[in-house]
Amino acid sequence: MSLKIIGIVLSDRGSKYAVSGARVRDRAEVEAVLKELKRNKAYARATHNTWGVQLSEGGPLKGDDGEAGAGMVILRMLEREGLRDHLVIVTRWYGGKHLGGDRFRHVQTCVKTYLEAL
Repeated sequence: MSLKIIGIVLSDRGSKYAVSGARVRDRAEVEAVLKELKRNKAYARATHNTWGVQLSEGGPLKGDDGEAGAGMVILRMLEREGLRDHLVIVTRWYGGKHLGGDRFRHVQTCVKTYLEAL
């Protein structure tokens, strides 16, 4: 379990988005990776750390962390890629302006960036 932090992928109207992830085998490892990420103070202070993973044993898991629907966007992209046992975390630092549907496009951009880096 080795956390890979890609960092800031994009900024829009003050909000910043970053992406990270790691190979995981179960829910306990998902929690351990999330805890490891939040040891970094910048990520601990982020507004949202949304995530998704398709576990071979245990099925799909997601967390929206207050960004409703973002975990499902990540899950769908992982399903399409056929990527299993790999946690992807999209972090957002809220910039003060609502982004509407653009926030989902930004989540998709972050996940694509992570998948391209694998």
